[in-house]
Amino acid sequence: MTISWFWSRSFLMDRRMLWLLFIVNLLGTIYGYIWYGNQLADTADNHPLWQLVFVPDSPTASLFFTLVLLYLLFPPQSDSRWIKGTRIIIEGLAVVTSVKYGIWAVAMIVAGGAQGDELYWQHAMLSASHLGMAAEVLLYARFMKAGTAAAVIGTLWLLLNDTVDYNFEVFPWLADVLYDDLPQVELFTYCLSIFSFIVGWIALKQKKSA
Repeated sequence: MTISWFWSRSFLMDRRMLWLLFIVNLLGTIYGYIWYGNQLADTADNHPLWQLVFVPDSPTASLFFTLVLLYLLFPPQSDSRWIKGTRIIIEGLAVVTSVKYGIWAVAMIVAGGAQGDELYWQHAMLSASHLGMAAEVLLYARFMKAGTAAAVIGTLWLLLNDTVDYNFEVFPWLADVLYDDLPQVELFTYCLSIFSFIVGWIALKQKKSA
């Protein structure tokens, strides 16, 4: 057995692995929404309710990938265009959002630490889990039905999210030391959306090797 076996179809598509990842991602998604609880409450008190959906970025990304795992565990048997279309859009959203927010969260932790923010063990846990988000979705992209159009739709969602976040100030709360760098954070966030599209699109094009 070589190390390449760990990203082979036989390993990644084993139902035991799929179930393990499903449980881990489901629990991580629930924890993520709980982690955003204070910001969601603050947004509900001080902003229009429609902006709530744009607040919890990372848990929504992991929710999309959790649904992707369900599709892999229980492939839809229906020929319905609506069912197929819904699956493809969710897959496109899962790929670009998981890449983006997996990288973004780690970048903000590193940037905060570089400017003197005190880091705790939770930051290491968050960094590992978010990098895992990006890695797992890239590993599984070749098993998805989504293509270029779905990646474009996912990226349009990212850009809309960025626009709402920074125009209405509902972006994820940052370390205090980063608020004087908010224009740079905003620019980085937009650029990362485009980067995530490129990386996600490349990953989705690898179906021939699946």
